[in-house]
Amino acid sequence: MNKLVIFLIFAIIVIVGISIIAKPKQNEAEISLLKTNDTRSQPSPVPTNIPSPTITVPTNATSASNLTIATKAIIKTSKGNITISLYDKDAPNTIANFLKKASNGFYNNLTFHRVEDWVIQGGDPKGDGTGGGNMNTELNNKPFVIGSVGVARGSDIKVSNDSQFFITKTDAPWLNNQYTNFGIVTEGMDVVKKIQIEDKIIQINTE
Repeated sequence: MNKLVIFLIFAIIVIVGISIIAKPKQNEAEISLLKTNDTRSQPSPVPTNIPSPTITVPTNATSASNLTIATKAIIKTSKGNITISLYDKDAPNTIANFLKKASNGFYNNLTFHRVEDWVIQGGDPKGDGTGGGNMNTELNNKPFVIGSVGVARGSDIKVSNDSQFFITKTDAPWLNNQYTNFGIVTEGMDVVKKIQIEDKIIQINTE
C-alpha cells in the first residue's frame, strides 16, 4: 500500500514537472509569431499626426485649370521688351503649354526666324521654321489685329505647332478663326517693328 502511494505521488510530481517545463516553450513560440506577423506594434511608415500639406500650383503647370498663375508675358528680346496680355479663357491649353515652356527656359536664346512687313515669328528650337511639336488648335472669336499673338501651324487647321508663335504688325483678318489667337501686345509694339531675322528671344517671364 505504501509503495502504491509513493508511486502515485512520484507520478504526480513527474507530470507536474513536465507541464511546468513545457509551458514556457509554448509561450516563447507564441511571442515569436507575434513579433514576425503582428504589425500592430510596428511604427507606421507615414506619420499620422502631421497636418495636411498646403497644395500649391506648380509654375510649370500644363493643366488648363491652373492658368490663373499668369495672365501676362514679357518677352525680353535683343531689341527690347514686348509685353503680352494672355487670353487665358479663350485659349487655355495653348497658354498652359506656353507658360510651361517659358518657365522652363525653353525659349531662352531662340530667334525670330521669320520677319515680314505684317508679321514676326519665333520660338522654333531649330531656328528655321521646321522645329517644334504638335498640339490641338484652339480657335476662338478674337480677331487678329495689330499686336495679336498667334500660333503657327501647317496645312491641317486642327493641328498647331507647340512652340512657334507669331505677332502681327498689321490687322490680319484672313487669320480670323483659322489660327489660335492667344494674346495681344499691350506694350512694346515699337520693339516688334524693330525685330529682324535672327534677333534673339533672351527670355520670357510671366506674371
